[in-house]
Amino acid sequence: KMTIAAILKDRKGGIQSLTPDTTVAEAVALLAEKRIGAAPVLDGDRVVGIFSERDVIHCLQADGATALAQRIGDVMTTAVKSVGPGESVIGALSLMTQRRIRHLPVIEDDTLVGFVSIGDLVKYRIDRIEADAAAMREYIQSA
Repeated sequence: KMTIAAILKDRKGGIQSLTPDTTVAEAVALLAEKRIGAAPVLDGDRVVGIFSERDVIHCLQADGATALAQRIGDVMTTAVKSVGPGESVIGALSLMTQRRIRHLPVIEDDTLVGFVSIGDLVKYRIDRIEADAAAMREYIQSA
């Protein structure tokens, strides 16, 4: 079964995260530098929100340039959906599609163990489908 754990297994490096006291400007710098669209916001080990490009757009639209000095704790998305490592890739994709979200924290025993984007999941599915097709071609040719 294709699970979230299988995607996390091949990951190198830690999870990029923020704290509620980080400023919008600092968070924007991290997203840009790491070329990521969102990051989980942690209070200790607990995920208290997600800060995404959409949040940047919303606070800039509401407050203009002064938004950059705000705490992300005041502007982040707090209704966080998450999955466990055992969740199927299809189940996670379906949740993301229904909720119109592009990032999911992966939580095990109340601790953040990963963070996946819809792009990660789609790429994993495509890679698996291509590998299955190649195996099938090989099998047919050897028969």
